[in-house]
Amino acid sequence: MVAYIIKTATCVILLLSFLPHSSLLAQENPDRPNILWLTTEDHGPHLGIYGDGYAHTPAMDAFAEEGLRYEIAWSDAPVCAPARTAIITGVYPTSLGAEHMRSDTKLPEYMRKYPLFLREAGYYTTNNSKTDYNVTGHEEVWDESSPEAHYRNRGDDQPFFAIFNFMESHESRIRNRTELPHHDPDEAPVPPYHPDTPEVRRDWAQYYHSIYEADKRIQEKLDELEEEGLADETIVFIYADHGSGMPGHKRWPNNQGLHVPMIVHVPEKYQHLAPEEYLPGGATDRPVGFVDLAPTLLSIIGTEPPDWMQGKAFMGYYEDTPRDYLFGFRGRMDERYDLIRSVRNDRYIYIRNYMPHLIYGQYIGYMWITETTQVWDKMYQAGELEWPQTYFWEPKPEEELYDLKNDPYEVNNLANSDDHRHIKEDLQGALRDHMIRTRDAGFLHEGEMHRRASEHDLTIYEMALDDSIYPMERIFEFAEVAADRDMSTFTQILNGFEDGDPAIRNWSVLGVLIRGEEAFSAASEQIRFALNDVNPIVQVSAAKALLEFGSPNESDAAIERLLELSPADKENAFVSIAALNILSELEETSLERIKPVIRDIAVEDPNLPDRPNDYVPRLVSDILGE
Repeated sequence: MVAYIIKTATCVILLLSFLPHSSLLAQENPDRPNILWLTTEDHGPHLGIYGDGYAHTPAMDAFAEEGLRYEIAWSDAPVCAPARTAIITGVYPTSLGAEHMRSDTKLPEYMRKYPLFLREAGYYTTNNSKTDYNVTGHEEVWDESSPEAHYRNRGDDQPFFAIFNFMESHESRIRNRTELPHHDPDEAPVPPYHPDTPEVRRDWAQYYHSIYEADKRIQEKLDELEEEGLADETIVFIYADHGSGMPGHKRWPNNQGLHVPMIVHVPEKYQHLAPEEYLPGGATDRPVGFVDLAPTLLSIIGTEPPDWMQGKAFMGYYEDTPRDYLFGFRGRMDERYDLIRSVRNDRYIYIRNYMPHLIYGQYIGYMWITETTQVWDKMYQAGELEWPQTYFWEPKPEEELYDLKNDPYEVNNLANSDDHRHIKEDLQGALRDHMIRTRDAGFLHEGEMHRRASEHDLTIYEMALDDSIYPMERIFEFAEVAADRDMSTFTQILNGFEDGDPAIRNWSVLGVLIRGEEAFSAASEQIRFALNDVNPIVQVSAAKALLEFGSPNESDAAIERLLELSPADKENAFVSIAALNILSELEETSLERIKPVIRDIAVEDPNLPDRPNDYVPRLVSDILGE
């Protein structure tokens, strides 16, 4: 009870600490700009203004001739829900426990989504209409959020902030087969890692056509702003929510998955709010990330961003110093788990794969609808591909380093290049400092982070700040050792099986999996013991190791344990997802044996929202072949 009172008091104090002054400057400057965001889905900077000769994007190209083009803009996540979580909070989703695709975590009481700050400052806020956030808390943040939401509904002389989000370029549109007036598939630019087939060329042409369709919608809204007589009163942002929806891009925290177009126009009246480098028709190499958007909005309206926001304002009254680095991440993507972190500077990108034993191309039902994925997979299975078209279907390297200037497709891995050692070390250090500074919660399995937070009646963000609950640096340093195929550190892995923290024990099992059969032979006794660990996530990882390297009897025991853990309402949906992930990879004879049991399992955790629960029935259907 005492702890609860202290926690509540702390939240109130933190909330009140910025209320008196947060809108003071905004109130002193009543002549405030309107702000319009025109956001598109699932595409990189494949626009004419970015030098893409195959693109046909007249509206965005013309707009860029009057605004400032950002050459290095990154979504923090390569998929929509965590990317939008970074935008709405100004906090890295990895700090919130919200890095996974369609999860649901609570915000601390003192954190607020940015529209509430704008409304407090007198703005009319509308969202038309996608939300898809991974966080709950302060739900009523918009004046309007619907397909009918519009700034026209504001009060007299009331400034507005409005979003119009266009789905025309979404991944799903690549699967359409429509007329392509501007994009001949025979001329489509096929990257070197995709097989050059008619199906792949058609998907790429359709992708570019979808951007053109979004471009037309943008022109409609720009024309509407002019017709309303508001163009000279409105700062306009145009950007996409993450990179291309093509396979190997979306869902991957490489540059292809994170690099987005971003163009900002500031009318003459509000040039004092423009970024330092603003020049109409110009471009800037200043790196900006989605986590920077919320504090930038507050800075524009004269509200000082609160200290808990991790982003940096890149224009307005509180413009911050430019970033040197941008950071990306991958967690669970739909029904499949992974753990990847990335960082880039103005030229290089460094990627750290913490689960390199997993292939890039894990089966994700939604991704397999795209014909390119199907053709790419089929050709690999038939042995018809050569590097770099094969890498997507094979285990990952522990580290990746690419020179984006000379290798924009990210195929020539320089991680082991002596000539680039200093660059890798610089980016490694920047990434390490970032993860520690932001208390990256992702080194706990999703089920484990929720368990620890719930056990202490805290949000995941608050739990991750408490070193007695989440000794972040110790777990992170152990994960760094575990996620490496180097056998010289194997003694540390063996010692980890005796650790009192289940996260360390889980990373010990993963360390064996990553090192392969030799490591399993040396740790088989520890793995068998881990199958009966008190922590279900450790059990799941141990079952994976026994299925991979164990005897037939050990494999049978592993399957039985996974079946015990599969019902979503037994522990939580996250444990179920992890168990079903492994069962879905069984050979056909084993799958047939378990189908009667799988058919009867509970597929919904009554304690969780629908979003993460959706993936359990998806995996069950995959196993049943339905």
